[in-house]
Amino acid sequence: MDNSPSQDDPGQPPVPVPVPLSKPEHEPRSEPVAAPRPSTAPVADAEMRVSDADRERIAELLRDAYAEGRLDAEEHAERIEAAYAAKTFGDLVPLTRDLPAHRSVSFDKPPLGAQAPAPAPARPLPPARQEAPSVVAIFGGAARKGRWRVGSHLTAFTAFGGVDIDLTDAVFESPEVEITVTAIFGGVEIRVPENVSLIGSGVGIFGGFDVREQTVADPYAPVVRVKGVALFGGCNAKPRRGKKLREWVRKQLGTE
Repeated sequence: MDNSPSQDDPGQPPVPVPVPLSKPEHEPRSEPVAAPRPSTAPVADAEMRVSDADRERIAELLRDAYAEGRLDAEEHAERIEAAYAAKTFGDLVPLTRDLPAHRSVSFDKPPLGAQAPAPAPARPLPPARQEAPSVVAIFGGAARKGRWRVGSHLTAFTAFGGVDIDLTDAVFESPEVEITVTAIFGGVEIRVPENVSLIGSGVGIFGGFDVREQTVADPYAPVVRVKGVALFGGCNAKPRRGKKLREWVRKQLGTE
């Protein structure tokens, strides 16, 4: 006789049936977000910052174009102002794009640690030109630049035009040069070497007469005095940084 308890015996608790554990649904794990890295992409050529030497080089091309009659006084003034206000190479390139003397601005920089190329041997300087002691521009432009002989007096007159006087490569034949300026509805621009003293005393009537004075330490250095009047016009005289007088007055006068 089978004495085993019946499955339907109410005196015994039911045996629990194991329930298979359901596998949890796969939940995507959130990956840590990497912090943004600073951009290492190279700066575009046109966005690179320019130096004073770059601005001066473009200004020199504009002065040449003005002296050749390729630019009128208004165009020359606008482009010169834009050249000195330029921040990037992209600001400079359009200023000379339509000129025959246009030279593309080089964006190439020498690699770090590279040796600078050996300087070319110095060539003998050409003889200085003998020029008239006056520069006149009426409804046009006139320029005096390069190697030319400047005496003790110089006169600049302009009416509805512009005069550009560059003394940075001139040969001074006097320890003191006096420049008398008369600008009527026009402009006169004067540049001197950075190792020359510059003094000014002019009058601007409905215009400007700006002389950026400086006194150099060398007592033998030439002195340039600018005076005159600007009527509905302007005069701007300043040293040109990076350009020094190579032929001193004391050598010309035989004091050494």
